[in-house]
Amino acid sequence: MSRVSKPYEIVERALELSTTDGLVVIADEHSSANLRWAGNALTTNGVTRGRTLTVIATVDGAKGTASGVVSRSAVTADDLEPLVRAAEAAARGAGPAEDAQPLVSGVPSSPDFTDAPAETGSEVFADFAPALGDAFARARASGRELYGFANHELNSTYLGTSTGLRLRHDQPTGTLELNAKSPDRTRSAWAGRSTRDFKDVDPAALDAELAQRLRWAERRIELPAGRYETLLPPTAVADLLIYQLWSSTARDAVEGRTVFSKPGGGTRLGETLAPLPLTLRSDPHAPGLESSPFVIAHSSGDSGSVFDNGLPLAPTDWVREGRLERLTTTRHTAALTGLPVSPAIDNLVLDGGGERSLEEMVAATTGRALLLTCLWYIREVDPATLLLTGLTRDGVYLVEDGEVVGEVNNFRFNESPVDLLSRASEAGRTEKTLPREWGDWFTRAAMPALRIPDFNMSSVSQGV
Repeated sequence: MSRVSKPYEIVERALELSTTDGLVVIADEHSSANLRWAGNALTTNGVTRGRTLTVIATVDGAKGTASGVVSRSAVTADDLEPLVRAAEAAARGAGPAEDAQPLVSGVPSSPDFTDAPAETGSEVFADFAPALGDAFARARASGRELYGFANHELNSTYLGTSTGLRLRHDQPTGTLELNAKSPDRTRSAWAGRSTRDFKDVDPAALDAELAQRLRWAERRIELPAGRYETLLPPTAVADLLIYQLWSSTARDAVEGRTVFSKPGGGTRLGETLAPLPLTLRSDPHAPGLESSPFVIAHSSGDSGSVFDNGLPLAPTDWVREGRLERLTTTRHTAALTGLPVSPAIDNLVLDGGGERSLEEMVAATTGRALLLTCLWYIREVDPATLLLTGLTRDGVYLVEDGEVVGEVNNFRFNESPVDLLSRASEAGRTEKTLPREWGDWFTRAAMPALRIPDFNMSSVSQGV
């Protein structure tokens, strides 16, 4: 066998080795760079490289088509044949796959399929790192400490199939999380950003935001559990609506298992979920949130199918002008439910038509309200209503007549994102945000702040 090492060569050679009815090969070339800091000083930095190869073999039988999936890391040319044979053996030993469909064909090849993979490295922080050093100096001079990390990943995916698909996608993913603490560690504030290249991240602005929040926390106010008018910042809105998206599979709705199931049968498609003109959408070409324009599925599950690999993705409205428009489907579940094919897409945007920033929404508040920083430890309580529970973290602030007057204790909340959309009284300006709870899995989001008149703080929490 000739020596092959380039990703596209690995894909082509694996396809040549196939002895089954169909084969899908996904080569992921991964690189990452990171910085970490504590107490106003860098502590570690590093760069990594890696490769993962996923082989999906399909075998046609009298009772249907079976699939076998095997993934391995650090694959070399010598590993290819054993890997392909393992996937084929898995397929031959499996029963017919419920989600079986003909492999996708007829999609034009990516012009850069044979190009070298894109890579990130420490140079991605060339402008960010000096600016971060300046922020350390300002924080040190003002008596606060900065902690956090910056991470940048670049994944080049090469997808080839026995039906002729040759597709390639480069996905940059950058995240920044920054904590500021008072010297006695009694006060803490958090800010996060999602970015493609760190050119749009301003450490000075983030430090100024955190400094203000620490000043707000100098006055401590204890509040009991209850329902409060609450301003949810974009990061909190993202965490709630990402979970809603993950819970919006059409099959589960049709079978009566989710909040999107209609009592008596069917789904709630077409129903009005929100009085505000809220549109929840995904678009692989959304500026600044670009994601793969075709399906990349390393395994099959409720929201994805290995048989759909390479299927083109299009802009999709999940909720349009407040009305439930689409539920996620694969080709299999679309046929099963009679609904349009609507695969999941790796970004999420909520538009509400608002123009106010979060700061302007605070200033427009009359009476009392709570301003949250972020949510964490979100867990599902009841799938039938999508009731979620979780905690507030790193700062809950009391707003009185348009001004923040102090920090209050943390709370546990119990809320359904679907129900929150129905009760939201104002949506602010949509902006790119980093979901704090789900940032390890889903980073490409743009959300407005939402004003909820009666957010349910079910109990007081001692968390920070």
